[in-house]
Amino acid sequence: MSQVTGKALDWKLLRRVMHYVKPYNVTFIIAAFLTIFLAVSALVQPILIQKTLDDYILKDNYSGLIFMVELMIAQLVIQTAAQYYQTYLTNSLGQSVIRDLRIDIFNHITSLRLKYFDRTPIGMLITRTVSDLETIADIFSEGLISIMGDLLLVVAVIGFMIFKDWKLALITLIPMPFLFLSTYVFKEAIKSSFQEVRTQVAQLNTFLAEHISGISIIQFFAREDQEMRKFKAVNKKYRDANIRSNWYYSIFFPVVEILFACCMGLMVWYGCKRILNDQQLKAISASPNGITPGIILEFIVYLNILFRPIRQLADKFNTLQMGMVGADRIFKVLDTDEVAINTGKLKPATLQGEIEFNNVWFAYNDENWVLKDISFHLQPGKTLALVGATGAGKSSTINILNRFYEISKGEVKVDGVDIREYDVDYLRSHIATVIQDVFLFTDTIANNISLNNPEITREQIIAAAKDVGAHEFIERLPGGYDYNVMERGSTLSAGQSQLISFIRALVYNPTILVLDEATSSVDTETEILIQNAISKLMQGRTAIVIAHRLSTIQNADKIIVLDHGEIKESGTHQELLRIEEGYYRKLYDLQFNSAGIVKE
Repeated sequence: MSQVTGKALDWKLLRRVMHYVKPYNVTFIIAAFLTIFLAVSALVQPILIQKTLDDYILKDNYSGLIFMVELMIAQLVIQTAAQYYQTYLTNSLGQSVIRDLRIDIFNHITSLRLKYFDRTPIGMLITRTVSDLETIADIFSEGLISIMGDLLLVVAVIGFMIFKDWKLALITLIPMPFLFLSTYVFKEAIKSSFQEVRTQVAQLNTFLAEHISGISIIQFFAREDQEMRKFKAVNKKYRDANIRSNWYYSIFFPVVEILFACCMGLMVWYGCKRILNDQQLKAISASPNGITPGIILEFIVYLNILFRPIRQLADKFNTLQMGMVGADRIFKVLDTDEVAINTGKLKPATLQGEIEFNNVWFAYNDENWVLKDISFHLQPGKTLALVGATGAGKSSTINILNRFYEISKGEVKVDGVDIREYDVDYLRSHIATVIQDVFLFTDTIANNISLNNPEITREQIIAAAKDVGAHEFIERLPGGYDYNVMERGSTLSAGQSQLISFIRALVYNPTILVLDEATSSVDTETEILIQNAISKLMQGRTAIVIAHRLSTIQNADKIIVLDHGEIKESGTHQELLRIEEGYYRKLYDLQFNSAGIVKE
């Protein structure tokens, strides 16, 4: 988890953010120019007010008064228009930057290896790509440019007050050091509270993502009350973090108002004292000090202009800093080097489907080997079945074939070529995998089959559905192939979802077919349909089948029995049954005896 540093600004990080501003340099320059213009134009209004009071109102110059009112209205219209365009441009700039960043981070996340997702909560990634990105938009809409304008305005107002009447300015600004001190203290306090809020947002999103995805498990085991208590605890931490930040605000703003009142009181006291002294000097024909009611009113307006950005500066500094924290978190995801290494360039016109594992060792971490010295050779068009207990290493074998994970030692070849020599996208496009836990997107059945590939036509989808035997059930759905299956296929049965996954594999016409427990979640009738579809799908293709039900792999050309990552036996179904005390024979006897089946 990123932590806020003591620095108000990380220039290296800001340069990376500003890299995304380059396509919008014109917008940035115009917004910066308007910010400077607004800071300068804010000084004009007090001057006009002072002139109006001293030169026209007190001297009963009505025509001049009308002219000054028209001038102030014109100044106000120009300033309002500039403020509108400045706000519009800074917000537009921020949204454009986070749009480009969001595209980059999504593309990067989809390129990461599965190993990264094994240890990274999905809720955290959602927070990075949504709310953390929004804090970067605030850098431009409420942070960097706005702070530049506010600082420029503060310096300009103080400088002009001193230029106008340095004695009155110095007396008026006596409380300012206390204001700057309280602003700094507030900034440091709110900094840590904001960080806690961001941390709790990530925790809340992670909790919700996990529990909404696993709602069926919660309901199956009647865990609603227990999980609600957990949620209340997480939600309470988020609430408390927000309350702490609001508490700092509730202290800071009254302090600012008190100091503002002190400045105003000192200015009125000293200014009125000067005016009275001027009147006494006039009575004895001496030269007056030159202070007027208009100057007093001008200073009152200056104080209001001065305190308006100061009230917001601490908040804007923290907005900027939170944007930097968000940027730091996002760039840490972008800098994650756990991407599929795609240095291969090989893209042959066709693949035959020959697969070879030579002394392959693999571990998800450096300590526990999942596959140990695995070697086998599968000819094109043949079928290999992997069997073994849960955790034996079956799914790991197909994961490294797809290069979802990189092997530690050994070599994996396809058509006699190391799979690292192939372009990753090309390799995966020739391997179709059907898994037990079918994932369907919130989209139509047709789009879930084609995965929005424009090269796959509706006719191909329908033909594949007929081959699988799923055309009739799809046609009975409202809208047929345009039926929206909702998230994860929640509106379909497990068997129907599995059939759609087979159609998906068929329309992509793979060279290598991988079936990972593909029939374990379906009923007997659907399994018959799938077995027929599998027979058609396997014709002329190399296939690797993972199954707990040995009845589904008896016709495989080769069966490998894995146990704790090691090959214990290999051969055909009949060859393995002849090994009296073999692993396969024990699994076979256990399954068929428990099912009450008499073996021939």
